[in-house]
Amino acid sequence: MTIKLGILGIDHGHIFGMLTNMLAEGCTCDHWWSDGAAVTETKFRTQFPDLSRVDDRRRILDDPAVQMVLIAAVPEDRADLAIEAMEAGKDVMVDKPGCTTAAQLERIKSCVAKTGRIWSVNFSERFQVPAVAKAEELVAAGAIGRVVQTVNLAPHKKNLKTRPDWYFQRQRYGGILCDIGSHQIDQFLHFTGSTEVSIGHALAENTSLPEHPGFQDYGEITLVGDKGHGFVRVDWFTPDGLPVWGDGRLFLLGTEGTIELRKYTDIGRPHVANTLFLVNGTENRMIACDDVALPYFGRLIADVQDRTETAVTQAHTFLTMDVAIKAQEKADAN
Repeated sequence: MTIKLGILGIDHGHIFGMLTNMLAEGCTCDHWWSDGAAVTETKFRTQFPDLSRVDDRRRILDDPAVQMVLIAAVPEDRADLAIEAMEAGKDVMVDKPGCTTAAQLERIKSCVAKTGRIWSVNFSERFQVPAVAKAEELVAAGAIGRVVQTVNLAPHKKNLKTRPDWYFQRQRYGGILCDIGSHQIDQFLHFTGSTEVSIGHALAENTSLPEHPGFQDYGEITLVGDKGHGFVRVDWFTPDGLPVWGDGRLFLLGTEGTIELRKYTDIGRPHVANTLFLVNGTENRMIACDDVALPYFGRLIADVQDRTETAVTQAHTFLTMDVAIKAQEKADAN
C-alpha cells in the first residue's frame, strides 16, 4: 500500500515519527513547506535529504497526486492548515494537539462533514509505542477483564535551550492539558471505551518559570466516563539525569487484573523501554514489547484508500480534542 504525502509545518519534533513511520509503510513524499524558520529544520534536512522545501504551500495542496498531508506546525496554526488541506481534497494527519480552541474544533468538524476527508490526530504516546500496542492486544483478548480506570503519568524534560518562542506562549501552544494532556485523554477513552465524559477536576499552573507567564509546567485531570474513570498528570519536571525525555507510565485497572506500562525507560536498570507488566488470575509476568508492530500507520493508509475508519474513528478523535480543550478551559478558569 502506498500513498503520496505532503508536509505543512515541521515546527514540532513529532514530524520525524509521523513521516518516518509513514515512509516505512511504503508512502512517498517529495515536498514540504513550513511558515518561516523552524528549530527542527537542520535535523529535518539531514534526515530527509531527498525532500525539497517549497515557498508556497499551494504547490502541495494543488498537487493532485498528494493524497494526505502531515501537519506539525505551531499548534495554534494547525486547524487552519488542516481545513485548507481538506478543502483541497486531502486527508490529514496532524500532530497533537490537533487544535487549540473549541471554535477551531467546530470548524474542523464542519469541514470533515462537508468534504468527507479524514482528520486524524497522531496521538504518538499510543500510536507510536509498541508497549501500548501490546496492551491493546491483551485488553482486547480479555486478559484483565473490563478496564475500569486508567492512570497516566506523563513527565517531560523542558530542554529550554532548544525551545522556540511559541513554546512559552499560552495561545500558541494551547496549554499543557490541551497539548500533552490530549495524549493521555486519548488513552483513557480508548482503553475504557467511554464515549461520554465529564471532567471532575482540572488544574494547570506555572510552578517554575515566572519569567514566562504563559508557560504551564504542571497539570492534572480527573475524568469520569460512562465506562470508566481516569487520572492524568502531565509536567515538565523530568530531571536531566534520566536518559530519555520522560518516564511515561500507563496503569490499566481491570475487573480481572492489571497492566502497567513503562513506556520509555525503567528507572534503576540499564536503559530499556517498552516494558509491560501483567497480573491477573493466572499470570504474573513482565513482557518485553520492543518488537511489537505499530498498527496505526498501515491502517490509516488503508483508510485513505478504502474510506474506512480502522486506524481510529473520527468520533474518537473529535471527542479526545473536545475533552482536552474543555479540561484546559476548566483549569484556566480556576
